[in-house]
Amino acid sequence: MTRYNAPFEIHVHGDVPLRDDVVFSQIQDALKPLWHYAGARSLAAAAESAYEDEPGIRFDATAHVLQMCWTVPGDEDFRQVIEEACMGLNEIASAGAPLEVSFYDTEYDEEDGSSEEDARDDFMMCFVGPTPAAIMQVQRDLLVQDVVHIMERHFDAAELGDVVVAIDKLFTERFDALVNSMQLGRPPRGFGGASGHGGPRKPRHLH
Repeated sequence: MTRYNAPFEIHVHGDVPLRDDVVFSQIQDALKPLWHYAGARSLAAAAESAYEDEPGIRFDATAHVLQMCWTVPGDEDFRQVIEEACMGLNEIASAGAPLEVSFYDTEYDEEDGSSEEDARDDFMMCFVGPTPAAIMQVQRDLLVQDVVHIMERHFDAAELGDVVVAIDKLFTERFDALVNSMQLGRPPRGFGGASGHGGPRKPRHLH
């Protein structure tokens, strides 16, 4: 269904490596929550982004990578939709991958100096992968990159080895907890999601 006057423009961005045996019909099934949300009857019909300068949703058959740089109008209910899509992608992914989901407030006017309300922009990271270990690996790598980037403002990279070891220990403990609880199938609902509120309004991705 078309969403008129939707409170958000929602941008999904990321590249997901897929198994070599995956075909387009499987991708369409995995992403059905997204194209159904967009009001389309197929992935092909919804693959174009709301913005012409974004490539939308594409399958690189040579590299076997699903590429997403796609904007759709919507509401907070999109969080459940992207979660369901991630569950589908888990079934066809060959490795862990992050998806960035940005919510841009369509009613906020940066040039309106009289507005006393902040933009309701929001951001969340979703992670997909064939196994919990693959998902945790990409989570771990992103966290290490972020932490090292921040701490390198104050310390040399060579001094941060203990910090990386501590991060690895935390993820090892989390994975061990999953193993012990017998949750070795697909990640639990909501697994790996992270959201952040506040901060300056960020520009829409143009990749």
